[in-house]
Amino acid sequence: MVGKAEIEELFAPFGPVNVSRMFGGLGVYADGVFFALTYRNEVYLKTDDQTVGKFRAAGSKPFEFQMKRGLMVTSYWSLPASAHEDEAELVAWARLALETARRAAAKKPTRKPAGKTAVRKR
Repeated sequence: MVGKAEIEELFAPFGPVNVSRMFGGLGVYADGVFFALTYRNEVYLKTDDQTVGKFRAAGSKPFEFQMKRGLMVTSYWSLPASAHEDEAELVAWARLALETARRAAAKKPTRKPAGKTAVRKR
């Protein structure tokens, strides 16, 4: 399994990242934004409709896992192999994924803390 130190080293040209354990793999954060994950020695980056075509064209594959109701295909796609050896390419892919993750976070509605109700003043 790829460890925290290896992920921090891989992303060092991009900038500092925080790495935490997650579902048998690792979650990767930059500036508090979750933009990548690792599972079984593979690094996956966040994609969306605007970016997935670039990953597909680079030969990447989506992160998939089996659930009781069938195959779950996620919006995280593998880091292109060439980016493991080319720092400039790694930085470009990581920036793309971070921008994508920020867009996704901006679309999510803000939630009120559980148990809190709004009080109207009259």
